[in-house]
Amino acid sequence: MNKETFIANVLEAESTLYHVSKSILTHDQDCEDAVQGAILKAYDKIDTLKKEQYFKTWLIRILINECYDLKRKEYPEVPYEEYFESAKAEDRKDYSELYFAIRNLPERIRVTIVLYYVEGYSVEEIKQILEIPSGTVKSRLAKGRKLLKIKLENMEAIYE
Repeated sequence: MNKETFIANVLEAESTLYHVSKSILTHDQDCEDAVQGAILKAYDKIDTLKKEQYFKTWLIRILINECYDLKRKEYPEVPYEEYFESAKAEDRKDYSELYFAIRNLPERIRVTIVLYYVEGYSVEEIKQILEIPSGTVKSRLAKGRKLLKIKLENMEAIYE
């Protein structure tokens, strides 16, 4: 893969990379750091990519590892409630109930939900990206839908 093709593929995957990183990390700056780190690692390791058609899947896998590395090494976990309380009022208004319901899901389920419903990946593609069996992908999606339904019903009850 030449430099121009690499750049074109990265630009094509840009929004997906942000969505995936945002499903794991809380702060936008952390997401940007993870995406940049993943792109640099991918460029350095481009010779390890076996088939160009799997570039995006390969890059997302690198990004997920980069997000977990950032989360583990540099950034302490902030409880959801504390983050929400510290957010400015105008920032909170911009997010829908669905966004907060998704953000409140367990991380493994949240990543799977974002890849499937936001990014449009198939179960088979998610299986490859996350390196888990397709049955696990399906069960995480089912559990995620169930949890989202409960969370959204609870939010609806609060607003009524």
